[in-house]
Amino acid sequence: MSEDYDFRAQRLRVMSDLGEGVAIALSREQSNYLLNVLRLSDGAAIHVFNGRDGEWRAHLVRNGRRDVALEIERQTRPQTGGPDLHYLFAPLKRSRLDYMVQKATEMGAARLVPVLTRHTVAERVNLDRMRANVIEAAEQCGILRVPEVAEPLTLPRLLGDWEAGRRLIFCDEAAPIQDPVRALQGVPAGPLAVLIGPEGGFAADERTMLNGLPYVVRLALGPRIMRADTAAVAALALVNAVLGDWR
Repeated sequence: MSEDYDFRAQRLRVMSDLGEGVAIALSREQSNYLLNVLRLSDGAAIHVFNGRDGEWRAHLVRNGRRDVALEIERQTRPQTGGPDLHYLFAPLKRSRLDYMVQKATEMGAARLVPVLTRHTVAERVNLDRMRANVIEAAEQCGILRVPEVAEPLTLPRLLGDWEAGRRLIFCDEAAPIQDPVRALQGVPAGPLAVLIGPEGGFAADERTMLNGLPYVVRLALGPRIMRADTAAVAALALVNAVLGDWR
């Protein structure tokens, strides 16, 4: 971002195509958010994005007491991408899953995939809540790309349908190379995925299955045992720093 970017500007993710002079009608929920949560008034400026057309400055146009439209003025930033990085995780209970999803979005993950393992704690995954957290995190931290939230998969199904050419970074406290930076330095450039297991770890047969795959890279996360949500931040930071777009 440029030095003169306004980090204080309110941001809203919309689904409509964006361009100079475009008028966008908002949903009742979005109108309520702008009027009653952010308390923006008629004519107030806001930055909008859709994940495709970059970020644009717009202003509010009130249509009665409850409804708001936006009129697009000019582009503030062109669309940018990010690392081709998937984040795969065993679902957690509600508040910690919210945190994990938000941080993975901030870290630049392109796709979030809940993975059901033998020791997964949460039996159900609220995808609508996950998608709402992804959008909120993107709005608050200035990201232009909105990660995809995929349907849950069992670990065998995930590995059985694996995309050719994508390396899988398997976070494993028993990795043979304990220095995580050194373990990642030998990984070739290309599409990546990071897999974080459940709080109870992977079952023995799951570990055997993962360790036998040629595209898996085992990654230790240091000498301390981390909670899964903390491990997510540590692993994504390491991958971005060594292989991603932090270089």
